Amino acid sequence: MEREPINALILAGSRQGKQDPLALHAHVSHKAIIPVLGKPMIEYVTETLAKIESINKIAVSIEKFEVVRDILPNFIKYLPTCPGPSASIIQAIQALGTPLLITTADNPLLQSEWVEYFIQEAEASQCDLAVGIALKEQIEKDVPNTKRTYIKLADGSFSGCNIFMFRTPRSIQVAKLWQKLESYRKNPLKMGLLLGYSIILRYILHRLTRKALKKRIFKLTKVKIHFVIIPWGQAAVDVDKPDDLHLVNNLMSNRSN
Repeated sequence: MEREPINALILAGSRQGKQDPLALHAHVSHKAIIPVLGKPMIEYVTETLAKIESINKIAVSIEKFEVVRDILPNFIKYLPTCPGPSASIIQAIQALGTPLLITTADNPLLQSEWVEYFIQEAEASQCDLAVGIALKEQIEKDVPNTKRTYIKLADGSFSGCNIFMFRTPRSIQVAKLWQKLESYRKNPLKMGLLLGYSIILRYILHRLTRKALKKRIFKLTKVKIHFVIIPWGQAAVDVDKPDDLHLVNNLMSNRSN
């Protein structure tokens, strides 16, 4: 059976329209255009996605397209950002449809092999929404010098890889749930009521599993989620801090040697 064409979105905007601290550190307007080995980060991401035959349109979500217009190829589409990443994703699903692959501009290590593996696993699962993750032991094996933020569950700690696949129209409900959680970020009581205190308590006690988390999200949204475990630790390395930028420059330099 012929594979359904996939559109892709690169999130490149600044959170709440404020200049990112790392962009400020690098003396540029947006983190997306911070150079890695002399080339803007977002350029690596678009080049990787463009190599994948099953990807049709590629769009970039950013406040002003002029920031990246002279960097990116003419075939790249432009979507203005919305308040918060969840709203930008909702807008992208409405504009580009599903299946929609989403990644971020601060993901310059991204490789086409990883993306193709992720797409294959997502499609095989028949899920509504796929989320790319890397397990802690894989990250520490492949990138021993990195410090990542881990989600610690009973069945293993993992870090996100900034890659998602909204496979079906129903998956937009998770983005809407995320939008609610963003609006409740200063109100832990409402956030707890929405997610369920039992889930939060189980997480605090390290008794929450991926299966239980998926089950809770399904109850809230009727969306079937699949965590795709990506077997390359570097897939979890994005650029959030000066140390990350130094690490990524070193990793990219080693690739080219």
